[in-house]
Amino acid sequence: MKNRVSELRMDRGLTQGELGEALGVSRQTVNSVENGRYLPSLPLAFALGRFFDLPIEKLFEPDEEDVG
Repeated sequence: MKNRVSELRMDRGLTQGELGEALGVSRQTVNSVENGRYLPSLPLAFALGRFFDLPIEKLFEPDEEDVG
């Protein structure tokens, strides 16, 4: 699954650690989400959406093999 977390984080001038702290997760979790190695839980996906003031659909985009 592709996502815009890294782009949005950098646009705000935040480090992975700062974003993780704001969300209550580790820097490693942020890194794994940004690099597509970890799909966030639904609560974390909603927290990211609230943090960036975007609906989840604007943060995450399924890969073709993820769709139906």
